[in-house]
Amino acid sequence: MNRIIKIFSVAITLFFTTTIRAQDVAVLVQKVKAKLDVVNDYIADGTMKTDVSFIKAPIGQVKIYYKKPNQFKLKRDGGISILPKGGVTVNMSSIVSTNDFDVIPAGEEILNGIKTKKVKLLPRNDNSDVVITTMYIDEANLVICKAITTTKENGTYEIEMSYGKYINYGLPDKVVFGFNTKDYKMPKGVTLEFEDEDKATKDKMKNKKGKVEITYKNYTINKGIDDKVFK
Repeated sequence: MNRIIKIFSVAITLFFTTTIRAQDVAVLVQKVKAKLDVVNDYIADGTMKTDVSFIKAPIGQVKIYYKKPNQFKLKRDGGISILPKGGVTVNMSSIVSTNDFDVIPAGEEILNGIKTKKVKLLPRNDNSDVVITTMYIDEANLVICKAITTTKENGTYEIEMSYGKYINYGLPDKVVFGFNTKDYKMPKGVTLEFEDEDKATKDKMKNKKGKVEITYKNYTINKGIDDKVFK
């Protein structure tokens, strides 16, 4: 009888401990969301470097537009923007733009010397293209250092962010966006470097990791943006 009571007590303790942790990370995510919500819109200038083996894309100047809740546009000077379909996820506000997800604690991890809380977000909407997002949150500064998003249609994407001058707005100085080229849906007009090679070689080259780096030079924040910009 005493053993049963002891097992029951341990189970209850674990249940409440897990519940409290889940509540704690849910509050943490809401704090991060509140910080990002301060930014109603921004225009940013930067440079974009694309590292995809089968795409010709030199380093280029970019201008990035964002407007709450989820309008996002990236324009590249002198060429096409090389981002996978669904690339709006390079903007962290889009990940936590709603409260329609369940938050699950997933421990802690040191990321580039920064202690982060690992949190999983599960969308409640069955029609969402996102299956799961794992975020690594710098609790001290309330910013997302890394996010891994798995989608139904566009594979899995990984994004890492480093912060500096605009950390108080939750806006990064640099974003590194990684994806599997196998799941990459080629934008119209992109030139392939191996057009004359056989299909087996093409398939082998496509099953690689692709990477896009965006380094921000400056942001113009909360000055207003016309919706026509995003059309």
